[in-house]
Amino acid sequence: MKDFIEQRIIEAVRKLLTVEVNELLGEMYIPIPLIELSDNKGSDTVSPVISLLACEQSEKERIVKLEAYSVTITFEVPETKEAEMYCYAYAETVSRAFYDNPTLDGIVDRAVIIGKKYQAPKKPHCGENWGLIITLRLTIEGLGNAD
Repeated sequence: MKDFIEQRIIEAVRKLLTVEVNELLGEMYIPIPLIELSDNKGSDTVSPVISLLACEQSEKERIVKLEAYSVTITFEVPETKEAEMYCYAYAETVSRAFYDNPTLDGIVDRAVIIGKKYQAPKKPHCGENWGLIITLRLTIEGLGNAD
């Protein structure tokens, strides 16, 4: 059975986070909780949520049969004295991983980070989480030619 392109995109992003980003986190001079995408949540891991959305195409994209997708990676980091720094570390390592692998091992033609949003707790020291939202735009050429 052939996988849908959406499944392949999600799996490629998951692999990038759990393999390539974790390798970069392991090379940092201070210990940063690694990314774990399972139900096993612990204090030594973080589990981001990955969301996929098909983007509206421009007229040019329709003409050249270019599919566009938006992927959002949302991190929630428990409030500690290092939480803000962890958000910056995740943003940097995810950016570096996408820079090093902009095609997600050939799944897409181009993956580009288009936004990073850092969210501090509304009230400091009240147990709320820090947040990081990374938004990507992925493009794939020629999907309309698969007939």
